[in-house]
Parts: sequence; C-alpha cells; structure tokens
Amino acid sequence: FPYREQPIFSTRAHVFQIDPTTKKNWVPTSKHAVTVSYFYDSTRNVYRIISLDGSKAIINSTITPNMTFTKTSQKFGQWADSRANTVYGLGFSSENHLLKFAEKFAEFKEAARLAKEKSQEKMELTSTPSQESATGDLQSPLTPESINGTDDERGTTPEMPQHPPEPRPEPSQNQLPFSHSSSSINKHWEAELAALKGNNAKLTAALLESTANVKQWKQQLAAYQEEAERLHTRVTELECVSGQTPVIKSQKTELNQTIEELESALKAKEEELERLKEEVESANEFQIQKESLTQKLQETEERNQTLEAQLGELELRLEGSQLESEAFRKSLRSLLELLDGKIFELTELRDSLARLIEDSSS
Repeated sequence: FPYREQPIFSTRAHVFQIDPTTKKNWVPTSKHAVTVSYFYDSTRNVYRIISLDGSKAIINSTITPNMTFTKTSQKFGQWADSRANTVYGLGFSSENHLLKFAEKFAEFKEAARLAKEKSQEKMELTSTPSQESATGDLQSPLTPESINGTDDERGTTPEMPQHPPEPRPEPSQNQLPFSHSSSSINKHWEAELAALKGNNAKLTAALLESTANVKQWKQQLAAYQEEAERLHTRVTELECVSGQTPVIKSQKTELNQTIEELESALKAKEEELERLKEEVESANEFQIQKESLTQKLQETEERNQTLEAQLGELELRLEGSQLESEAFRKSLRSLLELLDGKIFELTELRDSLARLIEDSSS
C-alpha cells in the first residue's frame, strides 16, 4: 500500500539523549553514526524526525512550532522534545552537515507553524455550526429509540412526553363513555400517570446505563487510539526501515570497503612491525657491540693512562740523566782543562830540563 510518510531529507550523525537523572550529561543511544531522517505525513500534515539503530527507534520526535534547534559547538546540535520529555543531541562529522540539518529543521518548523495556523482557521470557521449542533444535542432529551432501539426492534413502548398530559374530553378508542362517573375518569388518569412514571423510571435507568456505557466506550476509544498510535509508530518504523534499505546496502558496501582498507592497512602495519622488530634486534646487537667496544676502549684508555704515567716517569728519569750527563761533561771539561794545564806545565818543565841538560853538557 502507498506509504503515508516518506523521508524528505536524511543525514548521518551520532545520536545522544540527555541523562534523565542528572539532566546534564549526554548518554549515547547509538554505538556508531546512524541515519537521521525528516519524514512528512501528508495525511496529518506533520513533520517528524526519525532515526533507527537496527530495528529500534532511537529518535521519534514530532516537530512543533515552539521547538528550537540549537548549535552548541562546531559539530554538535540539540533540541528539546516536550512530548517525549527528553532532549536529543546529534554529533555530525562536519559543520556543513550540521548547518544543513539546522536549515531543514527551521524550514519544517515554519511549515508546521503554517499548518497549525491553517488548522486553527478551519476550526474557527466551523466552530459556530458545530456549537449550534452541540447545543441542540444537549437540549434534546434522550428518547427510548436512541437507547433501546426503535419500536420495530423491541416492540411497542410508550413514549415519554415532555409534559404531563392534561385531561381532554376528546373521544378516543381508550376513552371511557361519557356516562361514566368522574371517579372512574380520575382512576383512569391516575393509572396513566403511574404507567408514565414507571416508563420514566425505566428510561432514567436506561439513561444512566447508557451514560456508564458512554464512559466505558470513551475509555475503550482512548485505548484504541493509543493502540492505533502505537501501530502507526510501528508502521512508520517499518516504513523507515524499508525506505532505508538502499541506504543500508550502500552503507554495507562502504563498510565492506572500509574493512578491506583497514585489513590492508593492518597488514602493512604488521609488516612494518616485523621490520621494526628486526631493526630492534639489529639495534640490540649493535648495542652489545657498542658495549664491548666501549669496554675495550675503556681498557685501552686505562692502558694508555698507565703508559703515559710510565712515559712521564721515563721522561723525568731521562731529564735527570741528561742533567747528570751535563754535569759529568762539565766536570770532564774541567778535568781536561786541568789536565791540559798540567801537560803544558810538564812540557815547559821538560823543555826547561832539556835546556838545563844541554847547558850542563856544554
């Protein structure tokens, strides 16, 4: 059968409701982003916001002229629904989606206001005839036909007159002959009056019974209306699910593609992780080699320090030896100089002795 409500705008968002206890914190009603749609009921001229998480309706809000959609952040907006006694919140993926949703909210809110004004104008135009009709219904008393059916359905029952009958000396089939006494006429009218009182009591009881039945029928009617509203909501949810089937399929395709991309990315990450593990192992080996070389370098530095200390000691000893050698050389030069002086003196002494010998031999 043709759907009474059709989606006129859809978007995707994360759905939240205000915490009914604290009235401050947001409680997420969807684990991920879901489709949020505006629906139009052409029969009742009503706009509604509906969102389903699987087969569960997490938003079913009728737009009224006194509602306001408030943008609380760059990607989050909210509105209060007095009928549902809650506050709904939507988190969008971008500010453009939020602005588009808010624009549609204002548009359909204005349409709801105009529809309400037209409905009120129609009610005002038809209020006078309906009031007259209602007044006439109130003024006209209930008759036995309206309570117990017609004479054809229930046999002949005397109608209840609006006023007690006045004795009239008109001839009729049931009227006694004129020659009867006045006491007989009085008894006749007393019997008629008693019969009318009995009928009146029966009609009063029937009226009370019908009033009780009316109350019961009103209760049943209210229950039927609630059931009809519940069935209407269920039909709307089913229509929404049916209308969202292509969207769900496209979302499923997108999710499959996303899953494949994530699997590819996961595989690449695993390969990178293996490579990083190998690099870590190589780094560990390099660290071990570094520690070994550091230890060897430290030992070499210690040996170098020992050798430097020995070298310094040798340099000091060499310097002492050089000083001693220089002092020895100085002493040796002094000795040579002294020896040269002695040799020169001996040479002069020899020459003197030789001359003496020559002089003595001559």
